[in-house]
Amino acid sequence: MGEFKGKVAVVAGGSRGIGRATAEALAREGAQIVLAAHSADNLAATVKKIVQLGAPEPLAVAGDLRKLDACEALFKRVSERFKRCDILINSAGATKAGAFADLPDDAWHDGFALKFFSCVRCCRLFWPLLKEAKGKVVNIDGGAARTPDPQFMIGGSVNAAMANFSKALAGLGKRDGVNVNVIHPGTTETDRVVQLFAQRAAASGKTPDEVRAQAVKDGMGKPEDVAELALFLCSERAIHIQGTAIAVDGGSTPGLY
Repeated sequence: MGEFKGKVAVVAGGSRGIGRATAEALAREGAQIVLAAHSADNLAATVKKIVQLGAPEPLAVAGDLRKLDACEALFKRVSERFKRCDILINSAGATKAGAFADLPDDAWHDGFALKFFSCVRCCRLFWPLLKEAKGKVVNIDGGAARTPDPQFMIGGSVNAAMANFSKALAGLGKRDGVNVNVIHPGTTETDRVVQLFAQRAAASGKTPDEVRAQAVKDGMGKPEDVAELALFLCSERAIHIQGTAIAVDGGSTPGLY
């Protein structure tokens, strides 16, 4: 333990799923964790779990990261309390699956607001601190960025935008000494995946159990699978990995890349 001792890691969307697993992994290695998410109850549960690991007590900041003022409040809390940010993990966001004709404008706006715009805003706000620390950014994206899916058009579009943004940001990172990389998880066993199975089932005429069975057959991972890669990308061992997108999907992404 101790690889990240003395470093401050901000995890947007850190109260559940992949974000929570990543926060826990960084905490085990000594990082001071800052958790940002909408639900104060989920944040409190994650803080308790991390403290039980023997790690420093995380700072929890509740707010709706769809909104600029919540992102600004997060940055203000971190800069006032710690005056540094060494690691930024952008893991907030849940996009809706379903039949294209049934997805209203609000679902598209919501998908981009939470996953894409919160990532853009947090990167912009924390960039001066990351630049000073020669820090790391890991954006948790999704395999749909590379593989269009007619039942997951919002997610694919948001993920593709996030991947493009991250690649461009990595160009600035080369100049400023900040590593920026992307992880594309495949289907991962989280609370959210139950909702996705239900939405896909409604769009395809299958049952949620049938959708789940296919996901398991294709290879469904665990949040910890993604967290371990994020941990590596935040380490000095990954200093020469820049502007790269890596899939953690059990080989389920089709195509050559």
